[in-house]
Amino acid sequence: MITLPTGTKIWIIAGITDMRCGFNGLASKVQNTLKDDPFSGHIFVFRGRSAKW
Repeated sequence: MITLPTGTKIWIIAGITDMRCGFNGLASKVQNTLKDDPFSGHIFVFRGRSAKW
């Protein structure tokens, strides 16, 4: 089990994300779309097109 600090938010991004943009592109999406700091300690979950679940 993973324990998270109190107050940690888990953001699940709806839809399919183009993972070719890399870490910098995903961080940019967090800043521009969610208006949040990618280094805030919160967890951001993205889904790529080729997910097998």
